[in-house]
Amino acid sequence: MRHVYRCPLRWADLDLLGHVNNVTYVDYLQEARVDLFRTHAPDTRAADLAEGAVVVRHEVTYVSSLTFRLEPVSIECWVSEIRAASFTVDSEIFDEDEHGVRTVYLRARTVLTPYVFSEERPRRLRADEVAVLETLLEPGEPVAPLQLGEPVEVEGGHYPVHVRFSDVDVYGHVNNVMPFEYLQEGRIVLMTSMAPGAAAAQGLHLVVAHTAVDYLRPILLRPEPYDCQTWVSRVGRTSVLFDSVISDGDEVLVRGRVVGVVIDSATGVPTEVPAAYRDLVGGA
Repeated sequence: MRHVYRCPLRWADLDLLGHVNNVTYVDYLQEARVDLFRTHAPDTRAADLAEGAVVVRHEVTYVSSLTFRLEPVSIECWVSEIRAASFTVDSEIFDEDEHGVRTVYLRARTVLTPYVFSEERPRRLRADEVAVLETLLEPGEPVAPLQLGEPVEVEGGHYPVHVRFSDVDVYGHVNNVMPFEYLQEGRIVLMTSMAPGAAAAQGLHLVVAHTAVDYLRPILLRPEPYDCQTWVSRVGRTSVLFDSVISDGDEVLVRGRVVGVVIDSATGVPTEVPAAYRDLVGGA
């Protein structure tokens, strides 16, 4: 069984191009998951999954741009895998016309684990939780964790992550949406440091096509900044692969990988990566 949530848009969700920002979509997915469990597990202990589970991995593919309108957008979600101490929720953000034809904006897979916040540890799924998840199950392929190479030291490759009070959820952890924003800030610092204006000067812009994030340890509110290190690991004909880690000293808290595609601003189609971006690989 699949659950559909109607998610309202806000003007503040938009980026400079007038599209819903890639970070904001992750917030939409969170709203849909909470609605999923509040709807299908009301008045039971399994309702704990709505707010008592933490994200351990996001895999998000951006299919097409969504612009502002007053009508909500639809988010369909279902469970694709159940394990002893984790489960995967698949999602699709879309519009559908009167003939049932869909315009898909995003597809995502999110791995979650139930969590004991008082003890700061994950736990196994209970039988009543498994029973609820099974009603939503459409088996799919397992989600594989990220495999990043060793970080590469480059100019502009470090962004200090100062956690804001508003970044933190009721359990004292940085909300799963915020690392997407931290990674975005790290990419911007890297690109403006090493290739300032390279795309804009040629009538181009970079859009995010795919993001994968692994959450290894909670990020907490504190005065000292965390370190977000970003580097370019590969450049294709029209795409740039950004890898990132968010660390506390030697401990990696988050791993991220973002595929950016270079778009011709006049035509809206993918185009050749500027030479300045090619020079970012490996700190060249």
